[in-house]
Amino acid sequence: MSSKVIQAMYDDDDVLVAAVKKVRENGNHIEEVFTPFPVHGLDKAMGLKETRLAITAFIYGVIGISFAVWMMNYMMIDDWPQNFGGKPNFSYAENMPAFVPIMFELTVFFAAHLMVLTFYMRSKIWPFQTAHNPDPRTTSHMFLMEVIVDGNEDELSSFLKNSGAVELKVVEKK
Repeated sequence: MSSKVIQAMYDDDDVLVAAVKKVRENGNHIEEVFTPFPVHGLDKAMGLKETRLAITAFIYGVIGISFAVWMMNYMMIDDWPQNFGGKPNFSYAENMPAFVPIMFELTVFFAAHLMVLTFYMRSKIWPFQTAHNPDPRTTSHMFLMEVIVDGNEDELSSFLKNSGAVELKVVEKK
C-alpha cells in the first residue's frame, strides 16, 4: 500500500460530506477526515461502523450500582449497624429506600468516569501525547480529508478538485 496521501481541504461541511460520498463511490480509501466540529452524517458517509460505547456505558452503570449495593450493605448493615431514628438496621431490604440516592449517584459516577477513560483509550489519547493534526486550520474553519494515493495521483487530484476541494496537498504518511 502506498505511503502517500492527498490532503484535500474544504471550506463547507456539506461539500465535504458530498465529497466523501463521491470518493467512496469512486472506490478510493479515505484514511481520515479532520473537522473543527462534529459533522452530522459524516460517519455514515465514511462507512464507519456504529459505536458500541452505549453498551459499555450500561456495563459500567451495572458495575456502579453493584458496588453501591455491596458498599452500603457492608458499611450500614454488616460492619457497623446504627439505629437512626428507630429505623431497623438488620436488613438491607428494609433500608433500601434510604439508599436509592446513593445507588443512583454511584451508578452515574462509575458510568461517566469509566466512559471517559474508555473514550481516551479507544481514541489513543494518552497523557503527554503531542497533537497529530495535519493542518491547524482544521481546528477553526477548514475541513480536511486524507485519501490514500494508489498510483493514480493526477487522476485523484483532479477528481478531488472537482468534488469541491479548495486546496490539495500530497504528503508522505508517517
